[in-house]
Amino acid sequence: MFILSILPIGLAVVRLPASSEFPKWVLEGEFFSITKTSDEMSIVSVEDIVPQGVQAEKGWGCFKVEGPLDLAQTGVLAALTAPLAAAEITVFAISTFDTDYLLVKRENLAKAITALSSICKIL
Repeated sequence: MFILSILPIGLAVVRLPASSEFPKWVLEGEFFSITKTSDEMSIVSVEDIVPQGVQAEKGWGCFKVEGPLDLAQTGVLAALTAPLAAAEITVFAISTFDTDYLLVKRENLAKAITALSSICKIL
């Protein structure tokens, strides 16, 4: 059984051109993740600090899988996303060295808690 906590912040998923410089405003938030590819720069950030005019989808809540998880452990995301998919809840996943984070739209948070409660303890 997994233990999940819900982060007490609203998040935004931001898209910038691949040629963008690292945006300094990101550092103002208590949570952020940046992925840069040849196609784009994607940022997950606290929604309140995203500047006007930046392409962003706000309104995400976040489950944290309490870890640390072993990097060799398999099936964590599959186990967590399957009940969410069955409940027709869109997920944006972020993985770090120690754990995984699952973003769901805030309006689906209660539905996600219900979907996950049979396989997780939610703090």
